[in-house]
Amino acid sequence: MVPPLPAEWGRQGGERDGKRDGRKPGLQLLAGAAFWITIATSKYQGPVHFALFVSVLFWLLTLGLYFLTLLGKHELVPVLGSRWLVVNVAHDVLAAALYGAATGIMSDQMQRHSYCNLKDYPLPCAYHAFLAAAVCGGVCHGLYLLSALYGCGRRCQGKQEVA
Repeated sequence: MVPPLPAEWGRQGGERDGKRDGRKPGLQLLAGAAFWITIATSKYQGPVHFALFVSVLFWLLTLGLYFLTLLGKHELVPVLGSRWLVVNVAHDVLAAALYGAATGIMSDQMQRHSYCNLKDYPLPCAYHAFLAAAVCGGVCHGLYLLSALYGCGRRCQGKQEVA
């Protein structure tokens, strides 16, 4: 007969007290980095600078919030530490809104460069980079929107913590 395993051995990443953490900042960081890289590797100009700014800003902010939450040090943040769930929801709502705008910008740039999507077009074309960035931006927008909805749901249940 095999003895039962300790309860903490059965826990998976993001699980606390038997409940799964619904927030997935790792996916947000990965999609944000993909958005950032696809924009940065293409030749861009004009409004694409705003999309690059949004991707870098929210990648860094998400990384900071993730580590503060992971280490449990959010109480050290003056004024905002006691309202950490609200801070995370506000961050996610703002990120979803600005990633939505950035996705719109990348979609517009993609359409403007659609002329060079021909099979035998001889010059370098940014169409595929803008298409990939628009897809990554849409994924980021969706992830931050889901995270904001999850946080709002926790707030409506009377919870004060992110996880």
